[in-house]
Amino acid sequence: MRSAALAALACAVLLAGCSSSQPKSASPGAAATRKALAGSPAPLAALHNQGSRLLPGGADAFKTRLSELKGYPVVVNKWASWCGPCRAEFPLFQRLALKLGRRVAFLGVNSNDNDGEASRFLKQFPVPYPSYKDPNLKIAAVFKGVAAFPTTAFYDSKGKLAFLHQGQYPSASLLAADVARYAK
Repeated sequence: MRSAALAALACAVLLAGCSSSQPKSASPGAAATRKALAGSPAPLAALHNQGSRLLPGGADAFKTRLSELKGYPVVVNKWASWCGPCRAEFPLFQRLALKLGRRVAFLGVNSNDNDGEASRFLKQFPVPYPSYKDPNLKIAAVFKGVAAFPTTAFYDSKGKLAFLHQGQYPSASLLAADVARYAK
């Protein structure tokens, strides 16, 4: 009897953690985004022009983009449309990329996902930066971010990997603090 009650309690806790409520998009809209990011340096403006796009090219294209962004700190968010914690933290990246996008580069890495689902997700949660398609975690391996979803990598302005955060950011303040600390 006691084990049945514990099992029922465990199921209730699991179901509560898997609630169907979706986070709300923090995107202010295309016009406000363009206005907020106007005057960005050319390498960052190139990212903004590819906002919410899924880019091909794999690890080589990702590494090339990182080298093009030397001189700017880079925040890389590995995500997937099926990942609940990724979905929950995505509005944090929407807001921060808009706030800091004129001096910090943001990139997405869409791993182990379906292009159609990922594209639909990016329409619901548009960001002012592109995401690279990473169906086999080869891009994630570049920044040692294979183990967890989501994972956020921070590169300094010299192009050196400074920090890897595995798991969801629970608040905007913690994400902003890590950007300030590691993306210099």
